[in-house]
Amino acid sequence: MAKNFKDLSEREVLALAVSLEEEDGRIYGEFAEGLRENYPATAKMLDEMQAEESEHRASLIDLYRQRFGEHIPLIRRQDVKGFVSRPAVWLIQPIGPNAVRRAIESMESETRRFYELAIEKTTDASTRRLLGDLAEAEAKHTATADVIGRAKLTPAVRQDEKEAARRSFVLQVVQPGLAGLMDGSVSTLAPLFAAAFATQKTHDAFVVGLAASVGAGISMGFAEGLSDDGSLTGRGRPMIRGAVTGVMTFAGGIGHTLPFLISDFHMATAVAVGVVMVELAIISWVRQHYMETPLVRAALQVVLGGVLVFLAGILIGNS
Repeated sequence: MAKNFKDLSEREVLALAVSLEEEDGRIYGEFAEGLRENYPATAKMLDEMQAEESEHRASLIDLYRQRFGEHIPLIRRQDVKGFVSRPAVWLIQPIGPNAVRRAIESMESETRRFYELAIEKTTDASTRRLLGDLAEAEAKHTATADVIGRAKLTPAVRQDEKEAARRSFVLQVVQPGLAGLMDGSVSTLAPLFAAAFATQKTHDAFVVGLAASVGAGISMGFAEGLSDDGSLTGRGRPMIRGAVTGVMTFAGGIGHTLPFLISDFHMATAVAVGVVMVELAIISWVRQHYMETPLVRAALQVVLGGVLVFLAGILIGNS
């Protein structure tokens, strides 16, 4: 059962301080490893902060040995009431610098409060001095990070990190989402408009379009999720990619299916055609903005494919 902080002895307070410094140092190390490939400058900053935490831990251990001997009891943050539960953000891959910096700010604030309370628990002058120094060091940690950041994260490096983040976003979100949107927007055109022109009934067209959108979403989601595990390509977690692809495929198909909820066939068809044009324009813009495809070329490629599938659906429906 967790103990109240006020019930800890000086020996237990020092042991807890050792444990906290070790935990914080290891978290900094995990953050550094998670950022090293795409954000080497930020990883270097975290390496230095980890080294500083190791120095704090060594000082605490030396003081503990002088006062209480060699055995340091295992007391962790979860063994003491009052500590805030830390979400394991270091286990989330990929992780970005902003999430790391927010987590560090929270860690530093909590550790500083601990040292300030720990000072009130001890009467030994050397212990109080060390705890005070550590509290001050934690208070300055944010400033230290800023100083290191200014020294190492130059504008050029920050731009490189921004570009790396953009590349990761394109690989892990934009590409699978775009593939799904294109498939959903184009591949469902033929069955939807074939059913519409064959039956002249908007309800039948809606049912066919809904079935095509759901089926395509499931198929594309599984295909993307099973394509690779992302370890070599850097495309991120397969489940997330699959979910993004599946959702965007469904969205692409359901967009021009919903107009067939309108009972009037000609109005429903006209609205659906308008929605298709908007979808193709969005796809063209995304390809130009994120994939650096010239807008005219992207529009021609997308529109040509969409028009061919659309005409195929109409021809089959009228046959």
